Amino acid sequence: MTASPDSFTLSFASISPAMLALAGGALLALVLLVIVLLLRGASLRHEQAEEASFRAAESDARMAELLKIQAEMQGRIAAMTEVFGARQSELNQAISQRLDGMSQRVNSTITEQTKSTHENLQRLQERLAVIDAAQNNIQTLAKDVVGLQAILSNKQTRGAFGQSRMETIVADGLPMGAYAFQQTLSNGSRPDCTIRMPNGAPPLVIDAKFPLEAWNAIRDAGSPEAGKIAGQQFRRDMEIHIRDISEKYLIQGETQDTAFLFVPSESIFAELHENFEPVVQKAHRARVVIVSPSLLMLSIQVIQAVLKDQRMRAQAHLIQGEVAILMDDLGRLDERVRKLQGHFAMAQKDIDMVVTSADKLTRRGAKIEALEFEAGGSEVKPDRDGEPAAKSMESRTGLLKLRVVDEE
Repeated sequence: MTASPDSFTLSFASISPAMLALAGGALLALVLLVIVLLLRGASLRHEQAEEASFRAAESDARMAELLKIQAEMQGRIAAMTEVFGARQSELNQAISQRLDGMSQRVNSTITEQTKSTHENLQRLQERLAVIDAAQNNIQTLAKDVVGLQAILSNKQTRGAFGQSRMETIVADGLPMGAYAFQQTLSNGSRPDCTIRMPNGAPPLVIDAKFPLEAWNAIRDAGSPEAGKIAGQQFRRDMEIHIRDISEKYLIQGETQDTAFLFVPSESIFAELHENFEPVVQKAHRARVVIVSPSLLMLSIQVIQAVLKDQRMRAQAHLIQGEVAILMDDLGRLDERVRKLQGHFAMAQKDIDMVVTSADKLTRRGAKIEALEFEAGGSEVKPDRDGEPAAKSMESRTGLLKLRVVDEE
């Protein structure tokens, strides 16, 4: 059913003016509300734009500050690298100087040892030459042994042979002034040799007149009866000779109470002790000691040691002074060696510390070189007082963390 225009006009006319005024006021309020909302939206957008520009400026300032800090850190690292490089070069120079000094000392020591070794080898060659000469002399002496029997055929020659051998042993073993040959005693007798004893003791008498002709008669006996007779004769000659030594050469207070009877052969000495034991015992009772060349040499060495000990005692204070000086030198040597050992230990410790520091600096430089920064969040939330909260920026590797506080 369609309404006619007349009916619509009638219905509009039936509306009261109050209702129309109310409707117009509502429409006006709606228009005002829209205008207010538009103005507030524009103001809000303007504030957001200002805040965004402020945040951008602040981010630029912080980035500039971070770049400045990074530049300062790079400058400090470069300065530290130069300082450590200079110190390392100085340390290397000092170590090189010390090594050069040690090398010179080692070379000088090796040179001295080489010189000493050369001198020792030269002395050894000289001694070998002396030994060769002595060997040649021994060979010559062995050739001359063939004519020894002819030399011993005469009694005076045999006595001279025994005495010369005894004199050679004594002269080789004792210094000059410690012995005398054919010295006259207070009773007018002249022993073959007298040896001066230390500490003012009486001299020791040595006799070299061995009855060699009676001994040769025993060797030349062709039968047991002849050998027995020759042995008895040798025993009587030995007893007479021992008695003569005891009576002539053993003088109370002038000579020692013991004398030596020199036998010029080791074989004769051995057979004498083996086959003529009563003669040896009688000689002991008469305080006459029968000695062979080896025993006489041993006795001379003992006397030489006693004389040496006496001289050392006389010079004991000089020896003690030299020993004290030697101990002082040894103490200084020990102190210097310990100081040198301490210098080496300190140098090694410094080198280890420098190497450790260089390794740390290298690792830290590599970490700083690979360092990257990024923001901790996309937005910064304000705190309760309306100020932006503190935020932290951390590298992707997590090795460096910087905390920046925003200020107005």
